Amino acid sequence: MGILSSDRLIVGYDLGNEYSQISFAVAESGEPQTLSQVAGAQIYNIPTALYKKHGTNQWLYGREALRADSEEGVLVENLFTIALNREPVVIDGESFDPVALLALFFRRSLGLLPQTGAKLTALMLTCSALNREVVEVLSRMVESAQLKVERIALQSYEESFYSYMLRQPKEMWANDAVLFDYRKGGIRMMRMECNRRTTPIVAFVKERHFHFPEDPLPGWGEDAARGEISADRQQELDHAFLQIAGEVCGEGTVGSVFLIGDGFGQEWLKESLRFLCRGRRVFQGNNLFSKGACFGMQERILPGETGKSHVFLGNDKLKSNIGMRLLRQGEESYYALLDAGENWYEAEQTVELYLQEGNELALTITPLTESAQAGRSRLARIILEGLPGSVSRLGARFFLKEEKHLCVEIKDLGFGEFRAASGRVWKEEIGIG
Repeated sequence: MGILSSDRLIVGYDLGNEYSQISFAVAESGEPQTLSQVAGAQIYNIPTALYKKHGTNQWLYGREALRADSEEGVLVENLFTIALNREPVVIDGESFDPVALLALFFRRSLGLLPQTGAKLTALMLTCSALNREVVEVLSRMVESAQLKVERIALQSYEESFYSYMLRQPKEMWANDAVLFDYRKGGIRMMRMECNRRTTPIVAFVKERHFHFPEDPLPGWGEDAARGEISADRQQELDHAFLQIAGEVCGEGTVGSVFLIGDGFGQEWLKESLRFLCRGRRVFQGNNLFSKGACFGMQERILPGETGKSHVFLGNDKLKSNIGMRLLRQGEESYYALLDAGENWYEAEQTVELYLQEGNELALTITPLTESAQAGRSRLARIILEGLPGSVSRLGARFFLKEEKHLCVEIKDLGFGEFRAASGRVWKEEIGIG
């Protein structure tokens, strides 16, 4: 860490319910490193936990929180879930805002970053999935932490997987790339595919969950290697995962496979690993999401050539370009309102426009995902019944209520001295799935 010389630090922060991880890079082009809890070891997991000593304002976090004496204080784990539940947390007889507790952990853990004088310039937060509720909690957490950071953004694990692959050699994802994440709760599979028939190239991630045993892993995390599994149980696990791997990799062509999560830290991978290595590149580790978040922020700051030619359409992304044809300086042209690739819960546009005649607006919707319709536009017409006057000035707001439901709100703004605003508002919902 002492070799850092730049004054710009970019961080990818994987916020998990049980544990979190932090990766960082020097400026836009640096290779991300992941913070280890022990020098010289690859112990990346920071338990997402706090510990408060009785009768004091002393707080411990992470590994120290788990190791603290349970009789001398209170341990609070699963801080992310607690924050999402929004119920006050009573600790040592005092009520605490759960988001404030999460913010305390977040800020304390960032103190692990190398102290080299480098300024924390940009931070990408990644977590299992994003929706309005999660975004609201994370936004409150960041605000409460009072960080002095120029740029903060959010992305899901799916997009962090995509961001990671985007910075790998192209031969690694010339075919599909598959990720198996084995933690408590089973195995989560992500499969990244690209539709190279579109411009830009559309990348998306398919996801499946597989039930898988937890019982042979008594020491998840840094202690997992200490757990002993019988030979029969190892063979049983190996066979079960071989079935999953065969089912996933039997669909289409898979060029690379990533095995991440604490569950793969055992020695039971034998036949399944041999199967995966046949004609595929296989990688094992557990810090892909934090690195992917760091890559994702680097890409936002300084897009690479590969990033410019691709668009990611994950579960939380708008999957259609939405715009309208209008006259600008006497010529008809396309005006983009919402672009595919934006997070649907953040996609919003407000415009002011003039309607010269009639009472109809027509939106152009161009899906980018469905193979039969990709790139083929359709018109969605909005009739403004009772619109007064032959020429109207309108205020229009476009946003998404859900991933596949576009909401349009249009307000009559009048026409200067010629006609006062009627205050009339039209609302329309348009399916874009």
